[in-house]
Amino acid sequence: MLRNRMFFVLGLLVVASMILTACGGAATPAATEAPAVAPATQAPEVIPTEAPITATSYTTPHPILGDLKVRQALSYCTNKADLIKSVYPLLDEATQASLVMNTFIPTSHWAYAGDENITIYEFDPAKGAALLDEAGWTLGEGADIRTNANGDALALKFTTTSAAFRQTWAAIWEAQMAECGVQVIRLHAPASWWFGDTTGIARRDYELGAFAWVGQADPGGQTLYACDQIPLPENGWVGQNAMGWCNELASTNIKLANNTLVKDERIAAYTIVQQEFTKDVPSIPLFNRTETFATAADLSGFAPMPGQEYYNYNVGEWEKAGSDTVILGFTQEPASLFTLVEDAFVANIAYQIIRPAQETHLNYEFKNSEIMKDLPTIENGGTVNNDVEVAEGAKVVDADGNVVDLAAGVFVLNSAGEKVEFTGGTVTMKQLVSKFALADGVKWEDGTPVTEADLALGQKIACDPESGATSFITCDKTASAEFADNGYTQTWLPGVQDPLYFVPVWPIYPAHQLGDLAAKDWATDPRVAETPLSYGPYKIVEWVKGEKMVFAANENWVGTPAKSPNLVIQIITPESAEGLLLGGEIDILDSTSLAGLSETMAAAEAEGKIVTFVEAGATWEHIDVQLFLR
Repeated sequence: MLRNRMFFVLGLLVVASMILTACGGAATPAATEAPAVAPATQAPEVIPTEAPITATSYTTPHPILGDLKVRQALSYCTNKADLIKSVYPLLDEATQASLVMNTFIPTSHWAYAGDENITIYEFDPAKGAALLDEAGWTLGEGADIRTNANGDALALKFTTTSAAFRQTWAAIWEAQMAECGVQVIRLHAPASWWFGDTTGIARRDYELGAFAWVGQADPGGQTLYACDQIPLPENGWVGQNAMGWCNELASTNIKLANNTLVKDERIAAYTIVQQEFTKDVPSIPLFNRTETFATAADLSGFAPMPGQEYYNYNVGEWEKAGSDTVILGFTQEPASLFTLVEDAFVANIAYQIIRPAQETHLNYEFKNSEIMKDLPTIENGGTVNNDVEVAEGAKVVDADGNVVDLAAGVFVLNSAGEKVEFTGGTVTMKQLVSKFALADGVKWEDGTPVTEADLALGQKIACDPESGATSFITCDKTASAEFADNGYTQTWLPGVQDPLYFVPVWPIYPAHQLGDLAAKDWATDPRVAETPLSYGPYKIVEWVKGEKMVFAANENWVGTPAKSPNLVIQIITPESAEGLLLGGEIDILDSTSLAGLSETMAAAEAEGKIVTFVEAGATWEHIDVQLFLR
């Protein structure tokens, strides 16, 4: 029977990995048709602590999109209900309506500002047309496309992935824009380019760009919406605010929201950010995505859960009756398994088969995974929030969430949570110290124990710009990380009050294999990108590019042995996906391969041939606006 459990996001993302899970579980784009990104709440991201960079590029407002009236008009001309209906036609209208996104936080989320506190752009093409007229883009008699006084056409390049899901709704949106006299030139780019580390979004190579952010069990957002997270040639393309949106009030509050442990303070800060976001329209939020999965009827153990970014958290429990192999169909092939720089959703799924995440958050509740001991919370004593005396010249996080050298005139939050101006001497501030520990007996597939040296290597590579990493907030906010006794003590800078302080910080890499590999060579080394050693339930044994990735059960896995001896990721085409599942040639189709529930699949489920899962995932579609030209 169809399980239409519409659990809504208790979290969204950032990371900023455009999925920087490898760097501490932060966020990243990830197009679910390509990387679904998660914003980085815990991903390493460097906020420069030296003299601020003076941008000399991307300072010219886009001649069309730089005009607020045009951005507002595009929003009014967007019929989100029809976009949702185009990809989820079998959902009832109430469920479709509940998926509409008004800001970067879902309406059911605890941090949502409330309709009354933001600007909502209800579908109103007449209002959109009026705004375009005011902006000087008029529709001549008999014309279909608006022009300005110089005769320039109102035409915009719109880039997204080639996934069937996006081709469907993007075609509808193109038609909606045409109704308002806006010509949209659709470009469906390969996911490897769109989400590449040196191409597409990362290099701001678009005018209008559509993708998805993968939500987490916390809103995050700092790497997406802070002014100092705008990627530029001058700063080495650091940050994920590729829109170029700099609203000082929003920037200050997105940092505040991610630098306090007090929920009410976070809600207030997020409300301000959402107010400014909807006022300025740097992005058009569209809808919360459902995650549709389908499996063979005789497959057991598959159980996607709300709040958990990656559905393969329990991959070792998957089992196909009468077979020693489970076959997962991917319509997108990972470009690399070095997820520090390759943030595609499919790359993270493949990676976590061999290297499971250090924590889970099923139903938005954080827990340690099998490779880690208990998460260190203040409640269980694993973390302490010390009062420390801080003197002039020390690195601290100021009241606005910036890493600064403490000096006269700097405002900080004192140990009582009060915003005070530093005038000299010392000031008492809060400092979080957490102790993380590996579970007993964790080993690499070659039998070598996983130790603190592997965690230390994780920090080294995550914080080295030459590795290809593009976000360093965690690195910059770390006062020290001391690795010992199969774990580490993470000491944050005074002033850091990150609400996810208990989430493991650093990735794990095999020091005995890669300890001498220069950071600049990691992205291209096959031992990193293609055949990374496993500490999880499976190990990768073969990767035939364009065809398949083959995994075998890892005999040195510390957890419960995998129920299926073999697992295969089969690379398939979108057109063949459903047929292969219904024909029994593959056992699982995930949300990157399925645009939604089709009538064919619904009928097949009714006949007992397959089982489908429809979840409201923590992923949301949006169209970002490029505000400035190179």
